[in-house]
Amino acid sequence: MNPMRRTVLTTACTLVLALPALAQAQAIKLAGLYELSGAGATAGTNFKNGVEMAIKEINVAGGIMGHKIEHSASDTQSNPGVAKGLTAKAVDDGVFAIFGPVFSGSIMVSMNESRKAGIPNFIGGEAAAITKQGNPFVFRTSFTQETAMPKVARYITGGLKAKNVAVLYVNNDFGKGGRDAITKALADAGAKVVADISTDSGQVDFSAPVLKAKQANADALFVYTNEEESARALRELRKQGFNKPIVGETTLTGQKVIELAGEAANGAVAHVGLTIDAPNPLMLKFKANFYREYKYLSDHNGVKGYTGVYLLKAAIEKAGKLDRKAVADALHKLDVKATKEPGVIMDVTMDTNGDLDRESFLVEVKDGKQVVKETLPALGKK
Repeated sequence: MNPMRRTVLTTACTLVLALPALAQAQAIKLAGLYELSGAGATAGTNFKNGVEMAIKEINVAGGIMGHKIEHSASDTQSNPGVAKGLTAKAVDDGVFAIFGPVFSGSIMVSMNESRKAGIPNFIGGEAAAITKQGNPFVFRTSFTQETAMPKVARYITGGLKAKNVAVLYVNNDFGKGGRDAITKALADAGAKVVADISTDSGQVDFSAPVLKAKQANADALFVYTNEEESARALRELRKQGFNKPIVGETTLTGQKVIELAGEAANGAVAHVGLTIDAPNPLMLKFKANFYREYKYLSDHNGVKGYTGVYLLKAAIEKAGKLDRKAVADALHKLDVKATKEPGVIMDVTMDTNGDLDRESFLVEVKDGKQVVKETLPALGKK
């Protein structure tokens, strides 16, 4: 055989043999769109840090089916228009999946971009309307309001025996969705909303809203605002001597709220889908590892980002290939056991809408810490 031809054939064979290795080296590109400044900076930063910690763990362990994960983080500035633009850029960059935004208002604006491109989008928002759009590529890392609020209402009417409730909420997509959901849940449980108190995103002075809550003379107050506003509301409630039970959802008793509100947070009760103080060995391990990595305690958003990456990992492994449509299909009706995939922390199922179901918790702030009062079963196990 001609020596030159032999060399060409040898080179060609070498390249053919190398193709599987090259394919296996293909990275899984993730775009992170987070509120790193503005009103959502606390939530977005925690979510981002949780995502990055999970990616680091997975890559150290060899990646997903041999593929390492690459991640780029961008700041939405807590601005829906910026979030939409960054989503379009992520689409142009050909990413495999998008993580974020966290704020519901930004998600409502941006998720159509990822939907048109067929890119799985893991979001942190709780507004019920998000997964009612029939978007097959959007997936929550938290409960929808329609799952959480009935649990809150049962505590208010059953545990507190409240018949009349004042509702203080933030006037944005997140807050209005929560207000509508808790109003319906309370009515279904036999209670009445006697004061409907709207506040602004980023509001600093809560003296007037708290005065309205006091004047309502309700049996309990339900507070549904973002973390920083929740802390301000709690401080003002303490200042004005409010002495009725204060109940909320995850954003009322998060770690940042407790730090900002100080003594005023003590006694607040909330239903939380995730808490780093849950009596769960995997959650406590996450808590310790997050603190070791970032030198502060995570809130629920950090857990959402972290577990979201492991949900993606489980879906890719179920699909058996790096195909975005196949992975999105696998996510629907995905059932992951923590014994098999410890990164999800708790057993979790995903429904056809992209909403998840798992255990949750009723917590009370005592001495500056969340204390779990009760572990509530996943709806599918009731």
